[in-house]
Amino acid sequence: MSDMDEMEDGSGVVKKFMFLNRKAPHGTVYALEGLEVVLITAAFDQDVSLVFTDDGIYQLMKGIDTKGIEVKDFSKTYRALEGYDIEKLYVDRSSMEARGLTEDDLIVDVSVLSDDEMKNLMDEQDVVISF
Repeated sequence: MSDMDEMEDGSGVVKKFMFLNRKAPHGTVYALEGLEVVLITAAFDQDVSLVFTDDGIYQLMKGIDTKGIEVKDFSKTYRALEGYDIEKLYVDRSSMEARGLTEDDLIVDVSVLSDDEMKNLMDEQDVVISF
């Protein structure tokens, strides 16, 4: 257990999980299945961070209308993450700027990180999973 911390009640270990969300919210299963994995991981009291980069930033956009493509809009689930003790939400600044978006365009509060800050955060994780 050298690289893991024991949980406060001594019942197990906590690892730092970072989930990289790189895909647009619709057109593939990556975004929705990634969100499901995040919720499952948090249910096991792990330290969860979510990063939105590349087209994954679109998962957090306000005003998504999925009626025309006949799929369920799951983006509202991101607003409920705090109830699962998932409060570490990060957005890659360069990806956001490349898409002409600002924090005001997003449905949840995030920390916007530079490339160097993102690298440092990734280095602190035990597990990094990309969707």
